[in-house]
Amino acid sequence: MGQEKSRNEEMDLAQVQELCISFMKECPSGALHLHEFKRIFGVPSSSAEESLYIETIFHSFDTNNDNALDFLEYVAALNLILRGNLEDRLKWSFKMYDKDGNGKLDRHEVKRLIRIIHKINSQTSNMNMTPTQICDRIFELVDQNQDGQLTLSEFLEGAQKDEWVMKQLKLDINVTDWVVQNCGMLP
Repeated sequence: MGQEKSRNEEMDLAQVQELCISFMKECPSGALHLHEFKRIFGVPSSSAEESLYIETIFHSFDTNNDNALDFLEYVAALNLILRGNLEDRLKWSFKMYDKDGNGKLDRHEVKRLIRIIHKINSQTSNMNMTPTQICDRIFELVDQNQDGQLTLSEFLEGAQKDEWVMKQLKLDINVTDWVVQNCGMLP
């Protein structure tokens, strides 16, 4: 095995210590607040779409809803982003879409996040579909019982069956370079 580490290998004690030191350097209070989270990820205050997106991500990691990430929430977030398997990442994406937390996604919830992502990526995307069209197509392909809501199982199954749906639903944030540079973690 040598120096190489697999994506799913657990962190050793030295890595956790390095991560803790880095966390405390960035967050001497012991908590990572939303404004610090935005700064870390370079979200400009002038971008409403990026700000809303990063806020949604932040709140998905704030499991105790205290408007701050403690070290355990921070490590869990990094582990999911850097080492999480596809199913775990899709479950996280589902949670991000599920704004009201009822365990089902309606068109409004899906369209809301697609609209944000569409605005962020509008300069780099060559997609000729509107957020409404994307949302409609996702529901056509994924809503098996056609009840206008996506359950977690429909979401997982639909995303894994269709590459286009996967691309639309999987909410990856590209933080690997930042984490490797600032936290000493290996992806």
